[in-house]
Amino acid sequence: MKVFNYLLPVIACIFATVSPAAVALGADIPAPANPHAVPNPPLIKIPFAFTGPRMENTPVVYEGRPLLVQNVRPSNVKARDFYLFLQDMRTGDEVGRFGEGFSFVSAFVNGNELNVFATENTDEDWTHDIYRFKTTDLKQWDKAPAIPRKPGEHLFNASVCKDDSGYVMAFESNQPVQWSFRFARSKDMETWEEIEGVNFSDITENTACANPALRYFAPYYYVIYGGWRWAGPGVWYDYTLPETKYVTFVARSKDLASWELSPTRYPMLDPVAGEGINNTDADLFEWEGNTYMFYATGDQQTWGTIRVAMYAGPMKQFLELYFPENVPKIAFDAKQGAYTYPER
Repeated sequence: MKVFNYLLPVIACIFATVSPAAVALGADIPAPANPHAVPNPPLIKIPFAFTGPRMENTPVVYEGRPLLVQNVRPSNVKARDFYLFLQDMRTGDEVGRFGEGFSFVSAFVNGNELNVFATENTDEDWTHDIYRFKTTDLKQWDKAPAIPRKPGEHLFNASVCKDDSGYVMAFESNQPVQWSFRFARSKDMETWEEIEGVNFSDITENTACANPALRYFAPYYYVIYGGWRWAGPGVWYDYTLPETKYVTFVARSKDLASWELSPTRYPMLDPVAGEGINNTDADLFEWEGNTYMFYATGDQQTWGTIRVAMYAGPMKQFLELYFPENVPKIAFDAKQGAYTYPER
């Protein structure tokens, strides 16, 4: 990883004006799906992948160490064989294993405390409640429930950030639409209260709003989430490959209720050759002045792994670049559960 830190700012400068799609010399360039679209910020996909089948993950800096918090959830084993683990990204070593029976992992560092959120899995009834694991030494883990499910509900991914009033969590559910997410607040990360009446769920078109990653840079919340190419906001973007199905969008809001999506020509992440049909389950961190996005590839069924993309600059700047002023944007109303699209 450290080698890439030195080389990729140079690469980013060279390719800053190149679109994600390969353009043949002299070929006709089709009109964008969104006539208001602006170029994407320069996000460079680093040419390597983690070994083995992987999906959800969160990169963090804990006690000065870059760690990748991950889960193991093979399709051919019982839920009791699922687990969570930590990998030191400088050495590649596993430095902690815990949370048997849990998956859909995320993490948040609070001082000397590493907080990991994950969902309990079962063989008979899929997923249950979201729990919080916390440690100050990567050895001893305290476990406590965080978000209980409602009757008949299944919970999946969660993501936590800190704002001016405490902590905010986005957590994914199969209700009222599979896939969608809601929000909760906490003063201490122990007791969580759901924010009633706010639901990032596309009730109108029934499209996916999945695997959220939440960040806050005043005055905006940013949510990075998975969606479908073929419906809803997905039809307003262009794509590198014709076979692409699952991609990553980014939206921002000042109040968690009224959101606007990035008006870039391409989604935040969409597959390139060798990545299958999927670029989802993204999370990100800042390391030595650069922003790294970790995301899942594959087909969401038989194979997939984690790859990394880099923006040569701080995270706040990176996210702000997706939202130029005075450009029409897709809006999402989390109280009504509906997108509104600009005129073409």
